Amino acid sequence: MLSSPVTTSSFSQVPGAVGVPPQHYGNPLGEQRRLAAGDAIVDLSNRAVLAITGEDRLTWLDSLTSQSIARLAPGESAETLLLDPTGRLEYDIRLLDDGVTTWLLLEADEAVGLQAWLGRMIFMLRVEVSDRTADFATIGTLGAPVEAAAPNGIPLVWRDPWVAVTRGGHQYSIATDHPAASWTYSEILVDRASVPEFVEGLTSERVAGTLALEALRIAAWRPRLAMEADERTIPHELDWLRSAVHLTKGCYRGQETVAKVHNLGHPPRRLVLLHLDGSEGVLPAHGDPVLAGDVEVGQVTSAALHHELGPIALAVIKRTTDPTIDLVVSAADNVVIAAAQEIIVPPSAGAEADIPKLPRLRATSTATGDTAR
Repeated sequence: MLSSPVTTSSFSQVPGAVGVPPQHYGNPLGEQRRLAAGDAIVDLSNRAVLAITGEDRLTWLDSLTSQSIARLAPGESAETLLLDPTGRLEYDIRLLDDGVTTWLLLEADEAVGLQAWLGRMIFMLRVEVSDRTADFATIGTLGAPVEAAAPNGIPLVWRDPWVAVTRGGHQYSIATDHPAASWTYSEILVDRASVPEFVEGLTSERVAGTLALEALRIAAWRPRLAMEADERTIPHELDWLRSAVHLTKGCYRGQETVAKVHNLGHPPRRLVLLHLDGSEGVLPAHGDPVLAGDVEVGQVTSAALHHELGPIALAVIKRTTDPTIDLVVSAADNVVIAAAQEIIVPPSAGAEADIPKLPRLRATSTATGDTAR
């Protein structure tokens, strides 16, 4: 049974709260600092939670998605992708297992479609999928303590694997100091019925809005399906092989494309961080065009004002775009924003297979004094 979307939040009662869930509490930059320091939490109670029970749950999910999760230990976190048959992104699944149940943490708009698709894939397996959004709320943190629900004795804390390259994964970024190293992000499930009492004890100094979380996510180069992906996106373009793909685990839907692009080809687009000119006081919106001269080469996917870096954005641009040139973003009201690239996925990404090139027949024959006819 699918739960109704959550349209209210107890966090909206905290002084200064703006939005549901709150986008900020009156001081977005200060909230960023507290969140990054591990002193604040973010209300994500509009997120969805699915639960999978049954003895075959992990091997079943492993066979369908991109990450190796068949032996996921109780309390261990993972991220996996559901791809279409051509390797394009359909769902990003944050998951943890407590020994009895596998918990799937999702964007609100993804739960209905994913649950329906999974329901069609069960066949004769010992698996049951249910929506538990009405029972559990999600709270985000980069270190602030929150008491997690533990219905089966294991605290339901999902720790983001983006902090490092996972076993079997691959990083295209060649940055010496990857910003994900300080991305100590977790999502914690709490009993939804206990949230009002929990919020009563909070002050505005202990909470941060979703704008603060988005700014820190962008600075960590962390892709988000709802923002960075479209109907054409493959994981390589967003450097998502880093945390959500196991390259040697075996077959799953879309695996052939993942392997071919990684070993023999190049992703057609690439993710970049844009450092924006803030003189106009305008941030671009999702989908705003990115231009090299007069030629559109991509689109902004996420943008924010960061407490240290200033105005920044993630954008997906054509792979062949010169990585040394400055770009511009065409924002609303004919505002043009200068943008300097910081490379996340380099133009050379892919073609990782070490396959020796065979000499052409004619060249070989000529070298030995023979001519191929």
